[in-house]
Amino acid sequence: MLIGVLNSVFGMHLTILAASGRTGLALTRQALERGHVVTAIARDPSRITLDHPNLSKVAGDVSAPLSIDADSVVLSGLGTDRAGVLLDGAKAVVAAGPRRIIWLGAYGTGASADAAGEGAAVLWKVMGDRIPDKIAADNAVLAAGGTVFHAGLLSDEPSSPGRTVGLDAAPPFDLTAKVSRETVAAAMLDEAETPRFPGAVALPLPA
Repeated sequence: MLIGVLNSVFGMHLTILAASGRTGLALTRQALERGHVVTAIARDPSRITLDHPNLSKVAGDVSAPLSIDADSVVLSGLGTDRAGVLLDGAKAVVAAGPRRIIWLGAYGTGASADAAGEGAAVLWKVMGDRIPDKIAADNAVLAAGGTVFHAGLLSDEPSSPGRTVGLDAAPPFDLTAKVSRETVAAAMLDEAETPRFPGAVALPLPA
């Protein structure tokens, strides 16, 4: 608890991947609102539609080696339509050696497949050959002691009260129970400030 209070008061150095995407922008904006110093990485930094004295925008591609401060906590909003990119990104982040990694995954894949139940089959129809890449990327982050957030279907609604649980409290996959990107971003930042699930999968859920 004390670590979380200190991190909130004095700020942390956060590196955010895919910072120009919808989840990445939510992470970046909320991190700045919480008083953190943010390095926002995107292939095209001009698409990061935020400006702040504590914000640095950096061009970068996760398929190449990344220069990340060893004291930084990395938060990833990566999502891709191409198989292989997520694993490349996870390997690049792990190799850079940050203090911690907080990664965004998909509920119903890999470690959360059994907990999701029959609803997880929907993901295979939607994502197809990208799922093995997601699982491999998750495993690389978990092996490095990072936290992987397995989010269900995402919405662009405003942030709403949420809760974060481990796999032991995971509900079945529900196509009607969307969680907003803003709520997911808040949960990931909470984990950055006060680690609860190091080396484990966590689920951001609507309240």
